[in-house]
Amino acid sequence: MNKVVFIGLGYIGLPTAAVAASHGYEVVGVDVNPVVVDTINQGKVHIIEPDLGEMVQDVVAKGALRAVTQPEPADAFFIVVPTPFKQNHRADITYVESATRSVIPFLKEGDLFVIESTSPVFTTEKMADLIFKERPELKDKISVAYCPERVLPGNTLYELVQNDRVIGGIDQASTEKAMAFYSRFVKGTLHPTNARTAEMCKLTENSSRDSQIAFANELSMICDKAGVNVWELIALANKHPRVNILDPGCGVGGHCIAVDPWFIVSDYPEQAQLIKRARETNDYKADWCANRILEACDQFVQKYDYEPVVACMGLAFKPNIDDLRESPAKYIASRIISESRAEVLIVEPNIKSHSSFNITPYQEAYEKADIVVWLVRHTPFISLPKDEARIELDFCGVRR
Repeated sequence: MNKVVFIGLGYIGLPTAAVAASHGYEVVGVDVNPVVVDTINQGKVHIIEPDLGEMVQDVVAKGALRAVTQPEPADAFFIVVPTPFKQNHRADITYVESATRSVIPFLKEGDLFVIESTSPVFTTEKMADLIFKERPELKDKISVAYCPERVLPGNTLYELVQNDRVIGGIDQASTEKAMAFYSRFVKGTLHPTNARTAEMCKLTENSSRDSQIAFANELSMICDKAGVNVWELIALANKHPRVNILDPGCGVGGHCIAVDPWFIVSDYPEQAQLIKRARETNDYKADWCANRILEACDQFVQKYDYEPVVACMGLAFKPNIDDLRESPAKYIASRIISESRAEVLIVEPNIKSHSSFNITPYQEAYEKADIVVWLVRHTPFISLPKDEARIELDFCGVRR
């Protein structure tokens, strides 16, 4: 395997393509967005991720990475496209299927086909069936596998190399060929399994995280009712040698934890009771926060007889990134704008502009606000001095 194609150049596809290119592979990145393609071919990036810009600039300059809008022949093909859910919370694998169809004409004997996109169980086998239906001569002649990413945004390049990977093929030969590809740049342990188990492993990891966060979020709402400082409580409880409670927030966002548990729930509704309840708790937390802000606005009007200025501090789904996918902070800000008559200032220091919100610099918003709402614990927020004259609603521990 010398030449590899990555379908999808987003938050996972581009970093993985760049890492592979930096370890000796000839990499072709495919994206349907011509702006993304042009940006990468200029040695630039369209997303915020530490050190990614420098790596892309280097591998593009060396000719190890280039971007195009259509696939081309290669030795290995990687599907790294979104898998959102539909209105009924069932997984939408149309992007995976479309990406698979796009590479079928270019597959040849001996090639490797890998899905990295988070997918429901059986997806890899379905895509293999699709390939072999269109190209029956490739049956038992190519390797098909599933290898989910497990990186933390903001630390992606490090974790792509250092983290263990779970790799599951539709047969043992497929697993071994996929492991051979990743072994060139992954320093973590490569764990072989089958495609079905690898798919469930990815969903299990994010469902576990979702359940742990749901406990913290539920606890924060209980503490608010009881008049207990949840941050102090968690710090004390975590002194127990076998307790490790996570930090609460204003909900759960991102394309993984906020989405993946629904793939299990929708396919196994009778069995996935706890997973479903955790997902509902984390979704409800965003509404609970919005309701608390609206109540604070009403109380402000009753006390001062004029509408407050509300600063919604943060839109991203986690600190210090620019990713707004499934962000509870974005949802909360939208509700405050639509359901109050307050002047609402929207702050997100990691983006310059937004199609739906006017972005205000965080210092300016903080100085103007009557009510400051901490939605994301971005590093610049932590150093802002507390002013007792302002009402502060801290949903993410900026003032803990």
